[in-house]
Amino acid sequence: MTSIGHAEHIRSLHELVAGNADLKAILNGVTVFASDAMSQATRETIDCALTLRRRKRTATIAGSSERAVHLDHIEQTLRQGPCLEALDAGRPVLLADVATDTNWPQYSSALAAEGCHSALGVPMDLGETSEAVLNFFAPRAGLFTESVIKEATAFAQVAGSTLRLAIRIEAVEQLNADLKSAMATRTVIDRACGVIMSQSHCGPEEAFDLLSKASSHRNQKLHAVAADIIARLSGSAENQLHFED
Repeated sequence: MTSIGHAEHIRSLHELVAGNADLKAILNGVTVFASDAMSQATRETIDCALTLRRRKRTATIAGSSERAVHLDHIEQTLRQGPCLEALDAGRPVLLADVATDTNWPQYSSALAAEGCHSALGVPMDLGETSEAVLNFFAPRAGLFTESVIKEATAFAQVAGSTLRLAIRIEAVEQLNADLKSAMATRTVIDRACGVIMSQSHCGPEEAFDLLSKASSHRNQKLHAVAADIIARLSGSAENQLHFED
């Protein structure tokens, strides 16, 4: 990959992250860029799928086309192929020709039936919590030459740094969402305890204890009981709450 091409990929991938809040959209964009890069390098149409492994679970989660996703799903179903081996080995793995390769006979046969004659798995370094691999599919054998594999590896390195950033952003956003949810739940519980204190003429600890008992008796989560108390609050006598129920 030339320095100009390298810089273009960095800029395009970083713009992709900056312009999308959704990790799925970013991953799809990465596969499109990867497909374009390898199609230019080989002067043939190369499909690309991205497989992500998180918490020891592996799944195809993005693709440059429906065909790419379909071809990658075949490997996930059979549990054999260059993509999965690349994930485990941490290096590019080539299926040079489905007609002659003997490493993954079932997978080679399935690819041939789909009109795909060569495949290349290139891993990406995403840090300690995640692993990913780009799986490239070629319409004929001989397209993934040594130089093309080097270019695919260089692209994967750039894409890996981009995805690490995207995953960190997703993690921060999820943490913020969890904190907001926790704060909202705490607010509802505090308001419900205030209602109980007012109606039962008790202190905060006793009010929380009454709320906890109501949660247990009704087999509902604490915040659900609290929300119900707030919803029912109207100040009228018939809506007085009975926590022994």
